[in-house]
Amino acid sequence: MPPLPEAIILVLAPFASLFSHRVWRRAQLLLLGARLVPGMRTVTAALRVMGLARERHFTNYHRVLNRATWSARQGSQILLGLLITCFVPPGATVVLGADDTVERRSGRQIKAKGCYRDAVRSSKSHVIRCFGLKWVAMMLVVPVPWSRRVWAVPFWTALCWPAKQGRRPRHKTSVDGVRQMVKQVRRWQPGRHLVLVVDGGFAAVSLALACAQQQVVMVSRLGWDAALHQGPRQRSLQGWAARADTPWETVDVDWYGGKRKQLWVFSRTALWYTPKLPPVAIRFVLVCDPEGKLRLDAFFCTDLQTTPDQLLQWVVMRWSVEVTF
Repeated sequence: MPPLPEAIILVLAPFASLFSHRVWRRAQLLLLGARLVPGMRTVTAALRVMGLARERHFTNYHRVLNRATWSARQGSQILLGLLITCFVPPGATVVLGADDTVERRSGRQIKAKGCYRDAVRSSKSHVIRCFGLKWVAMMLVVPVPWSRRVWAVPFWTALCWPAKQGRRPRHKTSVDGVRQMVKQVRRWQPGRHLVLVVDGGFAAVSLALACAQQQVVMVSRLGWDAALHQGPRQRSLQGWAARADTPWETVDVDWYGGKRKQLWVFSRTALWYTPKLPPVAIRFVLVCDPEGKLRLDAFFCTDLQTTPDQLLQWVVMRWSVEVTF
């Protein structure tokens, strides 16, 4: 392989410690090929675009991914550190996003293949399922200097094995995967203020408890059937929304498309409970659109001191995760 430009070497150098010298040379070539190739990013396509279509020992490049001993988790740690250094000022809050996505794959040799709901083609009334691999991705949600919107930059992706009897490794849900990721990121960044923003599919008491234990603020949509207590069980979210004497407040928040929007909010603290788990303290916020264009919605945060406008700012930032997928 010809020598790389110095600008590329400076970017890749922090990852060299993950590989042996021989494997590192092949890994660099695959990385550059994956960035340059149009269409599917396969090993064969990467070699072809790098001028190695007639490489006799092409299997050595496949072995970088299926046999060589190197840690993707350590690579994620290095990448997160570089991203925080570039985009997050010292002492500022580090906002993380997490979500799962299905990669449509089929074939007898794909052992982690499962049957999942296709979020792109499904609707509330009609569910379409597909075979593929489920991945859980964690991203740094951050504004970048050359764009007017927030970007969700992925730094860690983990595979979710499907639930099959006798399957090893043991089946873990997407919530389990995010919970383990949060604990690991806290070890990597022990002194930073971390906020995890997820959608309603991850609104679980188990994840909220894990975040509270790791001193990570969790923000998510709250289900209307959530059991909220403060000693005795509180009035339901539907009850608060239907009452004529609910004290709504008006806030202006940064909205999608770089605009400002006026909303009505109602906020209270409560203990969120589910059977077999201890309750977790949350602040919930009901959100109503004065113009009537948006549906009534509910969100929560595990930091009781968070203001409604700050919580909604984090909720709006979460959309960048969907743009990334």
